[in-house]
Amino acid sequence: MAKSHVVVGIAAWFVAAPLLHRAPLDPIDLGLAIAGSLLPDIDHPQSWVGRRTRPVSTVIARSLGHRGITHSAIAVGGLVAALLWAGQRRDAVTALAIGYLSHLAADMLTPRGLRLAWPLRRSWGFPLCRTGSPAEALIVFGLVCGLAWWVVSDHILRIGS
Repeated sequence: MAKSHVVVGIAAWFVAAPLLHRAPLDPIDLGLAIAGSLLPDIDHPQSWVGRRTRPVSTVIARSLGHRGITHSAIAVGGLVAALLWAGQRRDAVTALAIGYLSHLAADMLTPRGLRLAWPLRRSWGFPLCRTGSPAEALIVFGLVCGLAWWVVSDHILRIGS
């Protein structure tokens, strides 16, 4: 559900950016957060990112399955460490990681949960909705309303200052 993950990724970035003393609407950071929000599904060839990364997504899906390593704390830590070691800017890596973590948090809201400590079999989750259900649509709608309120109220506050 790429659209849902994008909305959750934007919402997570809008919450995290001010805490990190960053501009929530910075296009590069926002784009990285969105990219991060889609990246864990590289393990699913039918996902938005999976269709764009074939044959990599096919190999990952066949060898490790969906919601395996790419949906774990190991993946987040490994991705962050690899990017920092490769010399990527810390700010950019942080924005990507926030988006990635938002994806994991959203997937934890489904009954299947996530194997955060992959390869261990234990799943963690807070089953509030099924993927594609009306409850998911309601959660995403609430986030969209919250984002709209944030953008409008921030804009109004800047005009009044």
